[in-house]
Amino acid sequence: MTRVYTIHYKLKNRDGQVVDTSIGGQPMTFLEDSPTVIPGLRKAVAGREPGQVLEVTIPPELAYGPHQKEKVRTVARSLFDQPEALKPGAIFQTGSGESLQVVKVVDVDGDKVIVDANHPLAGLTLYFEVEILNVRDATPDEIASGKPVGD
Repeated sequence: MTRVYTIHYKLKNRDGQVVDTSIGGQPMTFLEDSPTVIPGLRKAVAGREPGQVLEVTIPPELAYGPHQKEKVRTVARSLFDQPEALKPGAIFQTGSGESLQVVKVVDVDGDKVIVDANHPLAGLTLYFEVEILNVRDATPDEIASGKPVGD
């Protein structure tokens, strides 16, 4: 039977600083085989019960993958609708539909812009603190849709 997990989490960097958390907001609820949740987190909660608290270290291979050099490329400044907003760290969406992609500006040099299409956490080991709030069997509708309904 497919299970639905509801968790609170803290994501920390390697220095132990919290960089993202669900605490103080909505907990995260997902089907155990959901492709929208990184494999390392799905694996960490599998078979766990409510009330358990875990510290989990997830390598890049089970998170957002390695940083891929081929996803860093130089493009023409003229390709951007808002060239005045081009500065290192700026985030833009490119393409549409299936080819929709989010890129981060790495550098701007005259008419050339270096962008990185890697996930911001690609290549990083992730450190999670996870509290299992609820575990239940998924309904047939949830299994068919691939996502849980409100808990």
